[in-house]
Amino acid sequence: MNDTAIALSLAGLVFMMTIIWGGPLLRVLRHFRIGKQIRVDEPGKHIVKMGTPTMGGVMIIIPIVLMTVLLNAANLGGTPILGQSALVPLIAMLCFSVLGALDDWEGIHGKRKGEGMRIRTKFAIQILLGIAIALVLKYLLEVPELYLPGVNFEIKLGWFYIPVAAFIIVGASNAINFTDGLDGLAGLISATIFAAYGMIALMQEQVFIGRFCFTMVGALFGFLWFNVHPAQLFMGDTGSLALGATIGVVALMTGQWALLPIIAVIPVSEALSDIIQIVYFKLTHGRRFFKMAPLHLHFELLGWSEMQIVQRFWLIGLLAAMLGIGLVLV
Repeated sequence: MNDTAIALSLAGLVFMMTIIWGGPLLRVLRHFRIGKQIRVDEPGKHIVKMGTPTMGGVMIIIPIVLMTVLLNAANLGGTPILGQSALVPLIAMLCFSVLGALDDWEGIHGKRKGEGMRIRTKFAIQILLGIAIALVLKYLLEVPELYLPGVNFEIKLGWFYIPVAAFIIVGASNAINFTDGLDGLAGLISATIFAAYGMIALMQEQVFIGRFCFTMVGALFGFLWFNVHPAQLFMGDTGSLALGATIGVVALMTGQWALLPIIAVIPVSEALSDIIQIVYFKLTHGRRFFKMAPLHLHFELLGWSEMQIVQRFWLIGLLAAMLGIGLVLV
């Protein structure tokens, strides 16, 4: 069986695992009343989402952890299916997931109900995690530092790689977090990005990273079974922070992180829209560049339906991912 076939088989297996345990997880979340809180400034029709189970990122993470651990155990028996290099994005995912879970819990049952952790605290922890992961990538795994389309050699960045890598990890984590706001949006976009980087890794013969990416795709498809409109649960920061950080790590491990603004054009646009809104608001003393930020809320207030936004954003994201893969072949 070739590498692509194994990767796709793993995606199918993880998809089934996620579907099977999704129902019991929903019952647990409802039992403990872990429901979404809606910001007062969100569009009015979002109020119907109030109380929908959140922290659903656990649905994605548990099957990935089980599959990665089991397949690494199989490696000890002499059957190399998923290598130890996949442990780095797995650990990154777990670390950011714990941070996201603390944020979700604080916003649901903590002292800052409805708000979550303080932004400065959360951001500081993200930076520390990003730097730690960047050091591991550079000095332990010695991953390729940078490839550019049309340049058939690795570009060395020296010490500058550490802040760049940390920025990518933290930036990607928050970008997916901004994207998570409509039923199915963050899951579809994340799955597309992982599929693109999975193909890139397989083309580079980084088979273990490629397989890991496709296990992520399978888990996300399983999550989307419950998250498509009308959503039965949301991933929360437990999922979105973890997914974004993992995307950043995978992009760095392939050395093709320069293509991330193309392959992840939707999350990048969502994050930039929020930055533009804040800067413009301060410079103009109260005026708004968008009707609301992040970007998907702007289009919602323009009259687009939730499903129109998700489908159109996904079409753009899919085409961008195809373009990114094509640029790798230049």
